Amino acid sequence: MIHGRHGNEDVPWIFARGIPENWPIVSPRAIEFDPETDEHETGYSWMLMRETGWPEFSEFDGATQALSDFILALPDVYQADPENIMLLGFSQGAATALCTAVAHPNICRGIASLVGFVPELDSELQSDQPLANLPVFMAIGERDDRVGLNIAKQSRDTLINAGADLTWDIYKTGHKLNSQGMRDLAAWLGRMIK
Repeated sequence: MIHGRHGNEDVPWIFARGIPENWPIVSPRAIEFDPETDEHETGYSWMLMRETGWPEFSEFDGATQALSDFILALPDVYQADPENIMLLGFSQGAATALCTAVAHPNICRGIASLVGFVPELDSELQSDQPLANLPVFMAIGERDDRVGLNIAKQSRDTLINAGADLTWDIYKTGHKLNSQGMRDLAAWLGRMIK
């Protein structure tokens, strides 16, 4: 489970209730201390956001390298089955998971992207279909004030063009996953077991 901007490894455990009980769960801390924004939000981020505009794929290079190193260490550290690694990311954590899968095809068996995004990929990278047949669950918040609906829909299109086997829906919520989204996530994860 990969936390979002200004979070830490303790934040995403709310999503664990949708994960089958027999699955081992790990949650890494992001690589950048991020004291950004108001007095209520400090923590760690996978990349420091710029003042304006959305990040480009290359801006996630440090995050994708750190996450791929973490994933590749899981079999030795936790005896995880490298053929059955699933990623669940929230917001910037979802973007990091998706960018990692693009940069390192076959590193995971599927990704749950919760109110996240993926930077637009250049046409050559998209035509290579780096996510060919990778199951991706994408939950979009209709009233999300952080990852707007237009960015979320562009991300959806990018994932489809990159070859992902996409399951997605727009939920009547903001920058979070509502109860219907949690049920849909649990159902998708259940199908992934089979």
